[in-house]
Formats: sequence, structure tokens, C-alpha cells
Amino acid sequence: MAAADHVREIETVGLGGATTRDAYVVQSWRRCLDQHQLDPAVNCAPVILPAGRLKEHRQQAEGLIAIARSGLEGLYRHVAGQAYVLLLADSQGITVEYLGDPRNDGDLRKAGLYMGADWAEARAGTCAIGSCLATGEALTIHQSDHFDMTHTPLSCTAAPIYDAAGQLSAVLDISLLSSLQEKASQNLARHLVTATARRIELANLMARTRQQWVLRFALSPEFLDVDPEGGIAIDDRGRIAGVTHGAMRMLAHAGGLDWRTPEKLIGQPVSRFLDIEVDDLPGLTRRRPTQERFLRARDGNLLFAHAIEPPARPRGTMPALPPVLRQLGGDTPQIGALQAKLAKLSRTGLPICIHGETGTGKEFLARAIHEASGAKGAFVAINCAAIPEQLIEAELFGYAPGAFTGAAPRGRKGLVEEADGGTLFLDEIGDMPLLLQTRLLRVLAEHVVQPIGAAASRPVRFRVISASHRALAVLVEQKLFREDLYYRLNAAALTLPPLREREDFEWLLGRMLARHAPRAATLSLTAAALAALRAHRWPGNLRELDNAIAVAAALCTGGEIGIADLPETVLGGADMPGTEAGKLAAALRACGGNVSAAARQLGVDRTTIHRQMRRFGLSRHG
Repeated sequence: MAAADHVREIETVGLGGATTRDAYVVQSWRRCLDQHQLDPAVNCAPVILPAGRLKEHRQQAEGLIAIARSGLEGLYRHVAGQAYVLLLADSQGITVEYLGDPRNDGDLRKAGLYMGADWAEARAGTCAIGSCLATGEALTIHQSDHFDMTHTPLSCTAAPIYDAAGQLSAVLDISLLSSLQEKASQNLARHLVTATARRIELANLMARTRQQWVLRFALSPEFLDVDPEGGIAIDDRGRIAGVTHGAMRMLAHAGGLDWRTPEKLIGQPVSRFLDIEVDDLPGLTRRRPTQERFLRARDGNLLFAHAIEPPARPRGTMPALPPVLRQLGGDTPQIGALQAKLAKLSRTGLPICIHGETGTGKEFLARAIHEASGAKGAFVAINCAAIPEQLIEAELFGYAPGAFTGAAPRGRKGLVEEADGGTLFLDEIGDMPLLLQTRLLRVLAEHVVQPIGAAASRPVRFRVISASHRALAVLVEQKLFREDLYYRLNAAALTLPPLREREDFEWLLGRMLARHAPRAATLSLTAAALAALRAHRWPGNLRELDNAIAVAAALCTGGEIGIADLPETVLGGADMPGTEAGKLAAALRACGGNVSAAARQLGVDRTTIHRQMRRFGLSRHG
């Protein structure tokens, strides 16, 4: 097709004219014109990132690359000798893995079918990788389907790869430098790339959820054990902990939901979508014939299923995890390591010092340790920073009748004595005055407490757990904290990660949505709201997240939290990377959906705007 004819067709489509192109091509052309403000008459050479920036993208995607490599190599062997090149692009459209004939490197690099190429639709126009990222669907962009004339010799087919949380994380592309055949000739390529993406997703799910049940299923028993159509991870409470894209579509259909809202699936009971409970899973293992392993989805569809049980832990390596410790977080290596440590420490009676930022849940963790310990006494919490210095001694150690002016006639038992037989939790221990540190040290060393004004000591036995957001070792160096007390309290040290570093953010969010949901109802999040919550740095940690969800739950309508329902502190801070969702939405509305004008207002380029729109799930009108 001549360049002038190509430009004329795109402009006609942009004005609403008729065309025989596939609908997804038409929609992409219109996005290129309206959202990306691209000019079909201006050819753009492919962009290859410099080595430093490519290294950053590859480092961020290294886990997926490692899992995907076997699938890529298998697909490449399948099409060997047919001049195909395989590209794996990340969620920003950057090629992070590449397989092609090295004899064609020069031509492939010139065409952009190469490592480090930027195939985002906002920059490259209509192309398989960019359009796949925009739609979330497998598709073929054949020759003149491309928006930019530079790319019209190419024939490219791509399929999305979704992570275990249901988010589009990568695109697998198979391309030709040129093709003399019609677009339909690429139907087999689309089938192959889609099947490979499905297998990569399943391998990723298995790798990310090793300690959970995985339920794989297919519509026919013959393919169940060789090429299942989907898989889900199920935690020990029977809730969905991860999905593949095929499973996400099946479950969404069964539950009457939109598959594009995975946050409404993750964390939900599997019994909401399938006629099965977690206790039924052992009956779907390979101990039974394939034809007998079936279940029904809630929409009535029959599915053949294969349940894979988590590996048994070697005997003697770790005590059974008390139920209270299971509530500390989701099934991630980070939380699993903490739970394993606590399972061993909880029954020892050793002093534990918890480090972590304000709001990370230090008291919640201390209570969990107390409950897991089986102690018969009470859990007594003291915030050393919240009690006035002149009162803290009386609060901790109690006082005898008439010990001082205003004292209760019968005296008062101190909090240390209240913890006898249980656990004493000393929060913000770094703020305890030095004089009281000396008295506390005597209690811990001699196991006795002497109330103010009392002539005799009283025996006490308790477990002490302390916590601080300050570095106690530094306070010791500064002579602000007794070194001997530090070693007495710090027998075992635990660190709670800040919320911005928690690998189980989705799990925590699900718990808080359930906590603040109206009675007999559920709360969900729009894609834009979820993106804004993910992007915020949460200086107040869990406490701040809990408050944000409480506010949003009160403001939202219909049980769905939108970005407008979130507190301004979540939307407006400079800690949100790139262009913040709230500011971007406001700029788009103020500019009437004109992306170029919004970019000028925010001082960024159009490409940044479009990437952030995809990330935050925003339309041109915010």
C-alpha cells in the first residue's frame, strides 16, 4: 500500500469512516490519533533503549524472564526455519528477551524486532505488543494494520501474559520481517503464542504459590494433565490466592463478574465460583482417574480438575503453625519466613524485640506471639511514649496506699504485676526514661516488682516483648539507652517491613476491604483506585491504609470504591511515582480529555501520560 493511501485510510477511520480492518485495529488507530496524538504521515524509526535503561527493565522482569525462557525456547524450536523472531516485552512495552536468527541481527534491529525495543502504542503506534497491552487480548497486526509506515512490512502476533494476581505483566510476540501471505496465515502463530503464554502463566503460578493447593482444570479430560486451560492457587482457608488468565475468565463468568477486575476474585472463597470446598481438594488428585475428577462451576459448566497439594514439610523442621500466626500476612516468602521464625520462638519465653516503622503492626504481632505461646496470663500493652514521665513509674510498678498525694486509698497494682503469668508488651521502649530503665532491669533480672512506697517486693513472672521504631543500638551508643537492658530485651529480634515493601499488599488490602464492608455486603475497587493505592508510599503503613479504606467505604456508592472516594493524602502526595493518578485525572478533566494539553499542563511528554493512564486505569476524561 502506498504511503499516501495508508495515511488517507487512517484519517478516514479517524473521522468515523468505514473500513474492512479488524475492530481492534480500528480502535488502535483511533487511540493513536485521539489519545496519543500521533501523525500517520510522520514516520518514526524504532527506538532501542541504551544498555543502562534496558538493564533496569530486565532486572525488574528477571523473575518472569527466568520462568518464561523455557517456553520461549520451546516455541522458537517449533517455528525454526520459518524466519520468525520472538520477543518478550514487559508491561511498559520494552523488549526484555529476544530469540531470533543472529544472521539477521542487523535487519531485526533496524525494524525494532530486537532486545530493548520500545513497542508502547503511545510511541510506536498500532503494533502487536502495544495493542495487546492496551486491550489485554491476543491479536495480530499484519503489515498495513500498523499505524506507522515504518512498520508496515512486518507481521506481528502477540498474546498477553498475566501474573498470579491477574495483572497484565508482559506480552509474548512472534513476528516476521515480511510476509507475502494474507493475515489469516498468522492464525496458527496466534494459537502457538497464546498456548505458550498460557503455559508460562501456569508455570509462574506454580512457582509463586509453592506452599498452597493449585487446582488446574480443562473442559475435556484428555487435555487435563498435558495442557490445562487454567489454574488457581487456593490457601488453607479455601480462598483464591492466585490465578492464570484462563482461570480468571472462567471464574469471572461463573461469578457474573468482569474478568478485567481481578481484585474481585483474589481473596474470595473458591466456593463462590466453583462447587467445591478446600476439604474436597484431596479427592481431585491423581489418585483418581481423570474422568472421575470433575466439578461444576456456579454457572453450570462442567470442568475436569487436577488438584496439586503443597509439598509436605520435612518432619522436625518447623512446628505446626498456630492459627493466630496465619493471620499475620499472605502466602509470600517474606511473611512465610517471619511465621516460621515465630512458630519456633513463641513457646520459648525468650524476650523479643520488634523493630519497624510506626503503624506496621508491632502490637498486633506481639499479641499474636502471646496467643501462640499458650500463656495463661494476660497480655498487657504499655506505650512508653504515651504516658507522661511523672506517671510512668506508678503505671508500671504500682504504688502502696498513701504513697503520695492523690494516691488511691487502697493503692494500685502496676501494669508489670498485671502481666504476671502472661506477656508484658513495652511499645516504643526507646522512649523510656533512663531511671525507669534501671528499675525495669531489676524486675527482669530478679523477677520481682516493688510498688512505690511499698516495703516489700512481690514475685512476678512474665514474658517481655518490646518494640521501637528507633534503632536501639544507636540509642545505646548515644548513652540514651542502657546497654545491659538492651541485651536483656534483644534476645531475639524481629523486623516488620513497611507497607510499601510488603509482598502481600493485595492480601492485606483484601482483609481491610472485608473489615470495612457493610453488613452482608462486599467492597471492591476500581482499577484506578487499586493503582493509586499501590502507588502510594504509605508513610503511616497499615494504620494509614486502614483509615483510607474506612473513609473510602463510607464515601463510595454501590460497594465499589473509585479513585474519587480515596483520601486526598493518598492521591496528592509527591510520593506517587510518575504522574500521580489524582493529578492526572484532574488534568485530563480540565483539558477536556486532550492528552497533549494535559501533558503540557503537567510538564511531561505524551508517552508518560499514556503509560500512567494505562497504569492507573484512567480514560481521557479522568
